[in-house]
Amino acid sequence: MTAESPASPLTILHLGLGSFHRAHQAVYLHQLHALGDTRWVLAGGNLRPDMQDTIAALQAQGGAYTLETVTAQGARSYTWVESIRTVVPYTPDLAGLVALAVQPGTRIISFTVTEAGYYLDSRHQLDWANAPDLASDLEAVRAGHAGSTLYGALTMLLRARQQAGAGAVTLLNCDNLRHNGERVRSGLLQFVQALGDADLAAWIEAHTTSPNAMVDRITPRPTPEVVQRVQAATGRTDPAALMGESFIQWVIEDRFANGRPAWERVGVELVASVAPYEEAKIRLLNATHSCIAWAGTLVGYQYIHEGTHDPAIRQMAFDYVTDDAIPVLQPSPIDLAAYRDVVLERFGNPAIADTNQRVAMDGFSKIPGFIAPTLRERLARGEGIASVAMLPALFLAYLQRWHAGQIPYTYQDQAMDPAAAQAICEAADPVAAFAGDAVLWADLAGDARLVQALRGACARVAQFVARHPGASAQ
Repeated sequence: MTAESPASPLTILHLGLGSFHRAHQAVYLHQLHALGDTRWVLAGGNLRPDMQDTIAALQAQGGAYTLETVTAQGARSYTWVESIRTVVPYTPDLAGLVALAVQPGTRIISFTVTEAGYYLDSRHQLDWANAPDLASDLEAVRAGHAGSTLYGALTMLLRARQQAGAGAVTLLNCDNLRHNGERVRSGLLQFVQALGDADLAAWIEAHTTSPNAMVDRITPRPTPEVVQRVQAATGRTDPAALMGESFIQWVIEDRFANGRPAWERVGVELVASVAPYEEAKIRLLNATHSCIAWAGTLVGYQYIHEGTHDPAIRQMAFDYVTDDAIPVLQPSPIDLAAYRDVVLERFGNPAIADTNQRVAMDGFSKIPGFIAPTLRERLARGEGIASVAMLPALFLAYLQRWHAGQIPYTYQDQAMDPAAAQAICEAADPVAAFAGDAVLWADLAGDARLVQALRGACARVAQFVARHPGASAQ
């Protein structure tokens, strides 16, 4: 359903004005505006004091910016995106975001915070023991202050909305998280219950929905070269310019609490269940992306497209998808083999210049989220896991390089306990220690079948690195 045309636009309040949001969700709304449907606009800001130069540039440009898109054949195009009408500068009290959240015209609160920002363990429970930010936020919100995690911020925004009587609102997750709407809702309610605010928890249950969604568009970190190309192509100096691939996809369960834009007019797929789409994306795209980034780093590549065009790395990715991932996803409404081939074509686009550094991050959340489900399902069916085991084996080799100080860039991992990771690498039997890590494997931790498969896969990874022409550069 879509809302009736109001006298003034309705608002989507977005938390996290990073590159992905501006190359994805904001673009769909911009396209809807281009069709003459301007009933909805975007407002947004960040929960932490990051990206300050970009935020300042967006403010100076009234929320507008240039998006460069690049096809797999290298054709570039430029769009001046104007769907973000309000850019909220960061303040520690999040007052600007609260002011928007309490407006009756704000009907959707959406967010992008990266997978590790949800602090959920394998049982979908808040991981209080390994997330000091959560405990700090709980105390801050209890004392009437703003939080810096998604849960602390949402609690503050929704409590203010409840008190203002501003009506129902949809909470729309735009991150690569399986069952992302359900999981963030569960985490939020756990946080509110830990606060002891039963009244707010009941209000959230009654006045919000959290549809699951699947999002897809490769969006590298912007570089100075993007700004230079935009200047040359458009004559515009735009410090907020960014780039992404031409491919774009958004699938959303059509469960909105208080209206939504007519996104179906611009290619968004509104469905009853997003499950088959998100499983295909997470396992065939996200897991493959990590595979190529870890393998490419091990043999000295800087960019994803370099690894994708390396025959040995491409074969690893192809075999993982073909041998182990596709069989457990059948039957599917998607042509999974065709999807696999499109993914590899996209990853091979040299114009994207997506770095291994960006894609390799957060392995301690990507293995349980993207890779372990295929291992678990193959084992449950009594089937082999040799091809999928290559992915965690690549990550273990990568982790050992990190431990030795031999990764040529800073590795970021919000879900990793550095001491625990160091201990895995220093163990007398690193494979057994890695396979026994509960954060990575949950109920599979220590499983003899997993240990055996990883031993074989680690030996093959070692051979791959030793025989690779780029290995001498390490």
